[in-house]
Amino acid sequence: MATLAGVFVWDGQRIEEEELQRSAQEMKHMETISSLFQGDSQRLDPRAEPGEQPWEMIMDKKHFKLWRRPIEGTHLYQYRVFGSYTDVTPRQFFNVQLDTEYRKKWDSLVIKLDVIERDAATGSEVIHWVTHFPYPMYSRDYVYVRRYRVDQENNLMVLVSRAVEHPSVPEDPEYVRVRTYESQMVIRPHKTFDENGFDYLLTYSDNPQTVFPRYCLSWMVSSGMPDFLEKLHTAALKAKKLELEVRDYLAKGLEGGEGRAPAAEPKGEGSRSPAQLEYA
Repeated sequence: MATLAGVFVWDGQRIEEEELQRSAQEMKHMETISSLFQGDSQRLDPRAEPGEQPWEMIMDKKHFKLWRRPIEGTHLYQYRVFGSYTDVTPRQFFNVQLDTEYRKKWDSLVIKLDVIERDAATGSEVIHWVTHFPYPMYSRDYVYVRRYRVDQENNLMVLVSRAVEHPSVPEDPEYVRVRTYESQMVIRPHKTFDENGFDYLLTYSDNPQTVFPRYCLSWMVSSGMPDFLEKLHTAALKAKKLELEVRDYLAKGLEGGEGRAPAAEPKGEGSRSPAQLEYA
């Protein structure tokens, strides 16, 4: 049970070491086959475990590739992006993705984004995220646990998130609660955490509770995911150029607080395209 008499129980809900290690292994596999089949993107395939559905490439661009595969027993897909950036450091990109206060500034679709609780044992955090969905759909809200790891020895950064329930965030009739959600981001610097250039691997799936046909939802997600990554990249570049204050998640001793004053709340509903979905 995740909750007991109004108290969140971390046992069974926190992100475990095995989940972080599994995500890191997926990145190592992608790097191996990328080096083997350099220049032949059609042979660059994510690994499918025995009994799992194979991955299908649906987008092949210069700086990233996008695959999907059906999730057994559902009408949904799991998505995977493998790409790189050369004009921003891994530290900047990672910090911008994790910093909930800064995201309220650069992501116009955010309605709420707050850290609800932290686990002293592992550093896992419970996040409540409410986001606009394309018109005419209701806004969605997510409650999820996340944990990150910066592996200095293996030169890797890992962020794993998945949906949970929390007693302090009951369902709100104004939003549609998304109960199925998983995300894994792995970043490999080309050199160091503080020099420009890195590869990344993002694996993502959720059930946004829509009535749209499978092909329609797939098109929305496959269009929205690259768009979100580019928004994240642009926000990292802006923070770098303007020397904006973004929390440094690689620094030590920050578990006790954000280390700076809260950022301003977002204004208005913002602009959103008909096919734009958001990612945590």
